[in-house]
Amino acid sequence: MSCNRRISLYKQSIAFAIPFNCLYYCFMMFQRTTRGAIPFWAIPLFYAVGAIIMSYVIPRVESRFMSQFTTTISVSPAVAYYSSVATGMLALTGIIFSLLFVMVTFSATAYSPRIVLWIASDRSLSHSLGVFTSTFIFALVALVWVDRDHSGTVGQLSAACVALLLLASIAVLGYLVQRIGILRISNILRLVGESGRKEIMDLYPRLAEESSNAGDAAQTPPANAQQPPVTQTISYSGNPRAVETIDAKKLISLARRDQAVIEVMTAVGDMVFDGMPLLNVRGAGKKISERRLRRGIHLHTERTFAQDPKYVLRILVDIAIRALSPAVNDPTTAVQALDQIEDLLHLLARRDLDIGRGHDQDGVLRLTMPVPSWDDYLRLACDEILIYGSTSPQVVRRMRAMLRELMEAVSPGRRPAIERQLAALDRSIDRSFADDDHRTEARKEDRQGLGLSRRRP
Repeated sequence: MSCNRRISLYKQSIAFAIPFNCLYYCFMMFQRTTRGAIPFWAIPLFYAVGAIIMSYVIPRVESRFMSQFTTTISVSPAVAYYSSVATGMLALTGIIFSLLFVMVTFSATAYSPRIVLWIASDRSLSHSLGVFTSTFIFALVALVWVDRDHSGTVGQLSAACVALLLLASIAVLGYLVQRIGILRISNILRLVGESGRKEIMDLYPRLAEESSNAGDAAQTPPANAQQPPVTQTISYSGNPRAVETIDAKKLISLARRDQAVIEVMTAVGDMVFDGMPLLNVRGAGKKISERRLRRGIHLHTERTFAQDPKYVLRILVDIAIRALSPAVNDPTTAVQALDQIEDLLHLLARRDLDIGRGHDQDGVLRLTMPVPSWDDYLRLACDEILIYGSTSPQVVRRMRAMLRELMEAVSPGRRPAIERQLAALDRSIDRSFADDDHRTEARKEDRQGLGLSRRRP
């Protein structure tokens, strides 16, 4: 091959690589600007753009550099092959995702409406839609290049790419069928629990040995503590939004630079409305940039799992009390939800929940924000389930086993809250069971609800 020919091929390869590099650069910039939270529609869009670029590049590569490589398939079967793949993939995409969204809606009705966004935002669904869409687009555009300029040939590379995309779509379809198993109640509870465990481990540090006897009395600053005067207030303006995350490091850095204390007025999970104060700046010599302060509090259209283990408990409790409703009457599902709730409470028992006060590198207080205490978590996990499940022997026996095991796992400072829950459980049993034998049986500990009683000395 001559030198000029090599240079020409090199230039052609660079020209073909430029669209792919631009697509990758745009994808990375989009991911960075959205803090990794890529919308559902963006992933199929990038697949579609990639398929369009492939359909632009590959046939031209074939016609210019691979004209000697053609398949033995004649034009008519190739047209039928490409058109069948394109039309079949479009129909398959509509059927599969219609069934998936019907099942998601049914699961939301059966379990909790708050899991719709969590299931629908599963990245496997958007990637699957992207693979199906790219197969449809590439097969449709490749069809245009069959018998181009009445050459009577079919490109080998294009035919191979359509076959590979078709195989990939079949594999993705099989994965989706397997993924439907997520909608079983046991998998829903397990995945919600795993999300809660991840958030707890990311949010709370391990409880130090020297503070193992402490409670959560220092969750918020004392009301009579001497604080600098308020020098700046940032209020929210706009439609109602939920506080998704609070960037404590950024707010501490801003407060340290201006020798101030930032007081966050809303907690993660709160809904904020127009005119509601978001935070106060105390003791600053000059005003801090409002735009930078607002960046420290991230808002969302609805509540999410991020930095919010309370929301995970909220969903588990919703599933439990929905199962305990007279229309469903499924206490076994409530017991399964209590299994996950107990695991989260045991994890919280080993964590330091006092994260409402942030200090800078010199140990100076720079940030205060409202955070839930151990009692808040325990009441959220137990109160409503006890109200709606007080007449179910399964539920009260399982809850007693949970509370007694928590009593042995938590630090002494957190035991009074558990004792109050045990006392409320006893009162609820006395009100709900008229027969003495039933009351005696309901007071037994049983991790299975009704399966294996455990007697304590």
